[in-house]
Amino acid sequence: MKKQGITLPEAPAKGGLYSPCRQFSGHLYYVSGCGPAIGDEKWIGKLGRDLDVNEGQIAARNCMLNVLAALQAKIGDLNRVKRVVKITTFVASDDEFYDQPQVADGGTRLLAEVFGEAIGLPSRSAVGMNVLPGNIAVETEALFEVSETDS
Repeated sequence: MKKQGITLPEAPAKGGLYSPCRQFSGHLYYVSGCGPAIGDEKWIGKLGRDLDVNEGQIAARNCMLNVLAALQAKIGDLNRVKRVVKITTFVASDDEFYDQPQVADGGTRLLAEVFGEAIGLPSRSAVGMNVLPGNIAVETEALFEVSETDS
């Protein structure tokens, strides 16, 4: 990540009663949905009305940075990631917006940059939503397989 100039933000604060990251079934870690807020960047509104696909991709990338920050806070070192198993990207969408998969590419592209395609390209769903919490434009959750110790 350092070679690519990618810096993780602080892990996002919890927005309710839940675990930001939960280990289960041995080496699997589920990261709860993370929004796109990093610093002053909030990414509010709906795709197709308030934001275009390019802006949605930036928001999805920010979501994934927050997902990785939450995972790192739990496991200590992202070098332990063996595989990104699955992500779901929720996209607040105007009724006539149909490019949710292209928006989700912003987060998936980051995973490929960080981990390489063999490890970083997950199975994926990109889902259009009427609204998301706090009027955020995008939210992403993820499932990772993690080694027991550093690889």
